[in-house]
Amino acid sequence: MAWNEPGNNGKNNDPWKQGGRDQGPPDLDEVFRNFGKKFGGIFGGGKSSGGSSNGGASAALVLVLIVAALVWAFSGFYTIKESERGVVLRFGQYNSEVGPGIHWKPTFIDTVLPVDVTSVRTLRSDGFMLTQDQNLVRVTFEIQYRVFNARLYKFSVVDADSSLHQATDAALRYVIGHSIMDDVLTRGREVVRQNTRQELEGIIEPYKMGIALVDVNFRDARPPEEVRDAFDDAIKAQEDQERFIQEAQAYAREIEPRARGQVNRVMQEAEAYKQQIVLKAQGEVARFEKLLPEYLAAPKVTRDRMYLETMEQVYSNTSKVMVDVKNGNNIMYLPLDKMLNQGSGATAPSSAVPFTPSRSNTDSNSSNRTDSSRSTSTRSGRG
Repeated sequence: MAWNEPGNNGKNNDPWKQGGRDQGPPDLDEVFRNFGKKFGGIFGGGKSSGGSSNGGASAALVLVLIVAALVWAFSGFYTIKESERGVVLRFGQYNSEVGPGIHWKPTFIDTVLPVDVTSVRTLRSDGFMLTQDQNLVRVTFEIQYRVFNARLYKFSVVDADSSLHQATDAALRYVIGHSIMDDVLTRGREVVRQNTRQELEGIIEPYKMGIALVDVNFRDARPPEEVRDAFDDAIKAQEDQERFIQEAQAYAREIEPRARGQVNRVMQEAEAYKQQIVLKAQGEVARFEKLLPEYLAAPKVTRDRMYLETMEQVYSNTSKVMVDVKNGNNIMYLPLDKMLNQGSGATAPSSAVPFTPSRSNTDSNSSNRTDSSRSTSTRSGRG
């Protein structure tokens, strides 16, 4: 039951009323005054005639000091990101370097400068520059770099980024000034890029700026607007030249293997023909060496046999036979090739009817016998 509800045996349970007297809520001034008296007693105050007023002022001062100390303490916490390093300055002078995480510093004494040492930064430099052949060209370069030493980056020079920009401009102008315009615009861009990087590294090395170059990119090189069309035509002609050269080289790479294959094939065929002729000659020699003993034993019989074998070989490869008739220079044509194709017993076509001479059959028979005897005598003479 609540303290102010009726029926509580007629008693009032108000916590602020004690002894029948309404005291009300506690006074904050009185609380602070009592707190000040306690601290005043610690520091030896509060005994004078104006003790109550002096004690209140002392308590307020102490409280302010405590609050200020707490604020000062909590204000010293700070955080360094994973990609950063913190450079700690004590009264403006370098003191130390801290890594990622939560740290504390005495406020108004130490100052922390966070430096990004992971990200790759980009610096762009461009402008009109004079080449070695007294031509004006607009060049655009892009430098990519990162910080590897936070202390050197902050204190080796006044402004490391500005110093790097000036060094890049100086290196670029030096390299362009020692190059001709055609190289800068077309085929020598890679050489200009490499030379610019070497020159830039040589310039920034003595300053120890804590900066490492990641890459140097040759973005663009353009002639002045007044002569840009003429230079565009020249560049296009050079590109066409390069394209034609590449096409010719591709054609040569395509034709050369084919020609090498043909050469190898011809050489292999020649080698096979050589081996064939050599083997054939060796076979002929071996055959004649085997026939030599037989020829020495029976020369006439061996000659006749060789003659017959040779004639058989010659006549087997021809399809026409010419027969000379003794009495009158009449030639009879025998279409043996067609007769062989039609088979034995077939009748020759009318267009292939042999030519019949105008003499009698008796003369023909006698002529045939005479021709046969002549052939026999001729064969005997050869033997």
